[in-house]
Amino acid sequence: MTTLKTDITELLGIKYPIFQGGMAWIAESTLAGAVSNAGGLGIIAGGSAPIDYLSDQIRKCKEITDKPFGVNIMLMSPNADELAKLVVEEGVPVVTTGAGNPGKYMAAWKEAGIKVIPVVPSVGLAKRMERAGADAVIAEGTESGGHIGENTTMCLVPQVVDAVSIPVIAAGGIADGRGIAASFMLGAKGVQVGTRFLAAEECQIHPTYKKLVVDAKDTDSVVTGRSTGHPCRNVKTKFSKKLASGEMNGTITPDEFEEITLGSLRKAVQDGNLEEGSFLCGAIAGMVNEVKPAKEIVEEMFAQAEQLLNK
Repeated sequence: MTTLKTDITELLGIKYPIFQGGMAWIAESTLAGAVSNAGGLGIIAGGSAPIDYLSDQIRKCKEITDKPFGVNIMLMSPNADELAKLVVEEGVPVVTTGAGNPGKYMAAWKEAGIKVIPVVPSVGLAKRMERAGADAVIAEGTESGGHIGENTTMCLVPQVVDAVSIPVIAAGGIADGRGIAASFMLGAKGVQVGTRFLAAEECQIHPTYKKLVVDAKDTDSVVTGRSTGHPCRNVKTKFSKKLASGEMNGTITPDEFEEITLGSLRKAVQDGNLEEGSFLCGAIAGMVNEVKPAKEIVEEMFAQAEQLLNK
């Protein structure tokens, strides 16, 4: 029996039901194109990057792959309106969204034939997205890197699966075939993986960042930003530990925190700056131990998942 054909592979015309996470500053055309070529869905992160840069990335991705790929739009980013138009103009097949409700763009996207798949941290938001016309949702647990909700993947996914009739994609803490098999057991029709792809050969992050992820142990992630209401999971470094303790003991106010961390992700991704960089990464980093091509990562994960699900 083959376990790989799911509602998600059918919906998107991809071989494996795996999305590469839309990680801001990290997920660009080289990585997205490689994951799409490997049979998954590569995703370019919109973040709050300039529109010219993004249209350039979308075009480069089309040169790398003739397979479906997506763009992630952070709805609270100042240029979300422009980005929402750009994906229509460029004929992007799939849009994933974060931080908000894509309701106001839905009609235009649907008319353009775009599949819309929002990331949700709760059952309530999943139901709202289904009502708004989403094709599927990504239920993302707190194990994820970057901005997080409170609920774990194990608790969130089955509750979302029970609450909506559209396909659910599990995200947060998935780095191998066991995680994929477990997600399927919870009722998911696919998975989204971020941290594992940080160690893809095609991932363009600074070598220092890659080494931090590969060397990380199970206890090497820390959540900062709880005081600002935007908690974020990072690799433990002197910088992130200083932030976390400053928030805890009140020596760093929420305003100061925002000031100190402004641009810190870019400093990590581009410069490998350990003094001022935020190296975002999931709680699963301890399982990521070597750098490999994206194709190998995808194929290994699914070979293992298939073996387990066929038992």
